[in-house]
Amino acid sequence: MASRATAAKESPRLTHTPPAWLCWFVWIIGAVFYLIAFYQRVSPAVMTGELMRDFRISAKQLGNLSAFYFYLYVAMQIPIGILLDRWGAKKVLIGGCFSAALGAFLFGATGSFLLACTGRAIIGGATAVGWLVILKLATHWFPRRQFAMLSGLGLFIGNIGSLTAQVPLRLLIESFGWRATVVGSGIVTLGVGLLAWMLVENDPADKGFRSYAPDEIRDRAATSFRAVATGLRRVFGYTNTWLIFLAQGGMVGPVLSFTGLWGVPFLSRRYGLSAKSAAAVCSIMIVCWAVASPICGGLSDRIGRRKPIYLGGAIVSTIGWIALFYVPGLPLWAFVIAAAITTLACGSGVLGFAYSKEKVPIRYVGTISAVTNIGNMLGPTLLQPGIGWVLDKRWSGEMLNGTRIYSASAFQAAFTLIVLWAAAACVLIALTKETYCEQNV
Repeated sequence: MASRATAAKESPRLTHTPPAWLCWFVWIIGAVFYLIAFYQRVSPAVMTGELMRDFRISAKQLGNLSAFYFYLYVAMQIPIGILLDRWGAKKVLIGGCFSAALGAFLFGATGSFLLACTGRAIIGGATAVGWLVILKLATHWFPRRQFAMLSGLGLFIGNIGSLTAQVPLRLLIESFGWRATVVGSGIVTLGVGLLAWMLVENDPADKGFRSYAPDEIRDRAATSFRAVATGLRRVFGYTNTWLIFLAQGGMVGPVLSFTGLWGVPFLSRRYGLSAKSAAAVCSIMIVCWAVASPICGGLSDRIGRRKPIYLGGAIVSTIGWIALFYVPGLPLWAFVIAAAITTLACGSGVLGFAYSKEKVPIRYVGTISAVTNIGNMLGPTLLQPGIGWVLDKRWSGEMLNGTRIYSASAFQAAFTLIVLWAAAACVLIALTKETYCEQNV
C-alpha cells in the first residue's frame, strides 16, 4: 500500500494550492497554542501577592520564578528549530502542548518553590515551540508576501492570551484560587494538543495540494546540530542579524517585564489601585501592543520598507517609558494614555522577524527565526529578575499580609533597566540596513 506521503505526491491536486479556509484552519490551531504561551508567560503578574505569600519569597525570587519560563524558552529555540526540520510542525506542536500541560499541573499542585520553578521551566520550554510552529506553518501554508502580516497577526493572537491573563485571570483567581486556575489551564492545553493531533498537517502536500514553501526548505534533508552551528555562524555574519538580535530585547522585554510581572504591584503602590484595577491598566497596554503588531506588519509590507516603522516605534516607546516612570505627579489618566501610546509603538518590534529574515539566504529561515526569537526573550529573561534584584536592594522592610511592599521610588530605580535597554535598541536599529522587503536568495 502506498504511503500517505506517496499518495499525496501522486495526487493531481498538487497542481492546485490549498483553499484559503484550510490554510487558516491549520494555522489557527498553532496560533491558539501561541495564545496559551503568552497567557502562561504573563500570568504571574496578577498573582504576585499569592505567590510571594504561599512560597514565602522576595522580589528577586519572584522575578526568578517568573523568569524560569524564559530560561528554558530561550534554551530550547535552537533544538526546536532542529526538531521542526526533522519531525515537522505537527509532532512538535503536539509535544509542546502535552509538555506545557504537564508543567502547569506541576506548578499548580506543588508547595515547593524549587518544584514551582521546575514547573515554570517546563512550561517555558514547551511553549517555546509556539512561535516557531506558526512561522513554520505560515511558510508552508501561505504565500511569502503574507509572512510579515501573519507574523503580526500571530503576535496579535498571542497578546489575546496576555489579555486573558490580566483581569479575567484575576477574577478566576479570586473565585477559585490560583492553584485550581493554573491546573485548569493545563487541561485546556491538553485539549489543544488533541486538536493538533487530529487536524494539523505539516504541509499542503499532506492533503494533496501544492505547497507554498520554497523547494530549498521543503525538500532539504533534516538539519543536524553541526549544520545549525554552521548556519548560526553564517547568519551572524550579516550585520542586521546581531543588531536586531540585541534590539529585540529592548522592544519586547520592557512590555513583558511590565505587563507580565511588575506593572500590577507598581501601579498598586503608585496609585493605590487594587490588583484588578491595576491589571485593567496592563490590559489596555496589551491590547494596544496586540493591535499595533499586524498593523505595523501590513503597513511595512505596503510601503516596501522595514526600518522607518521599526526605528520610529523604538524611539517613541523609549520616550514613553521615560514619561511613564519619571514624570513627577503624572495623573492616572495621563499614565494610561502614555502607556497606550508606548505599547502601540512597541508593536513595531514584530518587524524584527521579517527584517532579519530578509537579509539572510532563504535556506536559513528556521535559524534566523530562532535567533530573533531568542533576542526577543532575552529582554524579559534578564529584566524580570534584574528588576526584582534592584527592588530587594531598595526594600525598606515594609510588609503586608506576609508580602514585601516596595516603594514607588524603588520601582523607579528598578525600571531604569527598562529605559536603558529601550534606548540602546534605538541606536542598534539605526545602524541596520534596509532590505526594502526583498528576500535574499
